[in-house]
Amino acid sequence: MKKAYIIGIAGGSASGKSTFAKKLTEELDGYNVRLFTMDKYFKPVCDLPLITTDNKKEYRDYNCPDSFNLDTLKSDLQSAKIKYDIIVVEGLLTLWDNDIRALCDKTIFMDCPADIRIVRRIKRNLTWGLTLDEITDVYVDLVRYRHEEYVEPTKAKADMVLDSSKDTDGYVKAVINNFLQEQ
Repeated sequence: MKKAYIIGIAGGSASGKSTFAKKLTEELDGYNVRLFTMDKYFKPVCDLPLITTDNKKEYRDYNCPDSFNLDTLKSDLQSAKIKYDIIVVEGLLTLWDNDIRALCDKTIFMDCPADIRIVRRIKRNLTWGLTLDEITDVYVDLVRYRHEEYVEPTKAKADMVLDSSKDTDGYVKAVINNFLQEQ
């Protein structure tokens, strides 16, 4: 039975996971490749956990395991294993979940300093129509804590830790070369 080679990519918010995953899948154009993004597996907004901060602000939490339909993602990955040569799965918690991590043949953590991630997050979220205050409040009140709680600890579980504060094109080539050597 055919089994896909699965690459799991994790990292903090705005660390470059999606950009790297897209570049990687584009460079693998000679293969039958499928890209899964955890953002597609968020629970409906009404089902997201609510968190109240010390300053009494309430947020829908997009940054914890309970925010995702992880069982659906696992099932989709299992089904895709027999249809594709390579599967790339990226998201905040790709390496947090033991079952998802166990499906991966190669795991990557996109490591990026917090100051660069917040600047990227601000620029991105401004294009989504959010205000600077909205972006910075949720980051200061929630995102940075969830990063420390759930995302950062998964760095130790990665096969490769890549500095995503700079151009990652060379890393794309290195990951592809690594994949080719393992085949």
